[in-house]
Amino acid sequence: MDTITILDKKFSLYICEERINESIACVAKQVSDDYHATVPVFVVVLKGAFMFAAQLFKGVTIPAEIHFVRLQSYRGVESSGVIKEILGLDIDVNGRDVIIVEDIVDTGYTMAYLTDQLRRMGARDVAVCTLFDKPQARKNPVDIKYAAITISNEFIVGYGLDYNEQGRNLPQIYKIEQ
Repeated sequence: MDTITILDKKFSLYICEERINESIACVAKQVSDDYHATVPVFVVVLKGAFMFAAQLFKGVTIPAEIHFVRLQSYRGVESSGVIKEILGLDIDVNGRDVIIVEDIVDTGYTMAYLTDQLRRMGARDVAVCTLFDKPQARKNPVDIKYAAITISNEFIVGYGLDYNEQGRNLPQIYKIEQ
């Protein structure tokens, strides 16, 4: 489908499933190469990053752990700028290499919050790995080590990303039509 409707908004096809899968495979190889001498902890930001994390984790060829946090900053199509922790991290990361797995980095507020929290918990290294990087939307500087796909400042849904909890199950990415 080239266009879809989710609730009250129309969306058009933006990134196909094949490109997403190829991009994730490249990132998985980079992570495996970079962390071959350690056992990194993947910290997945729910809900949006669950599909990306599953695909990424299947492609990683090194020993690794995976844990989940749930943070919230969006209402509808806009970031509130306020980070709300719904499910916190329940492991000790002191002295560990941590890779934050995020669906999309746009404003940077969530990544700054989580990176700072993990460093305060004693993580040896904290790297950000995102499926989508949206640098034009950045309001807070973020060091992104792994970005599968860089996009323009579009509101997107699919592959775990949602519009008011709808559209996460789409295997490709759609952008909102203005």
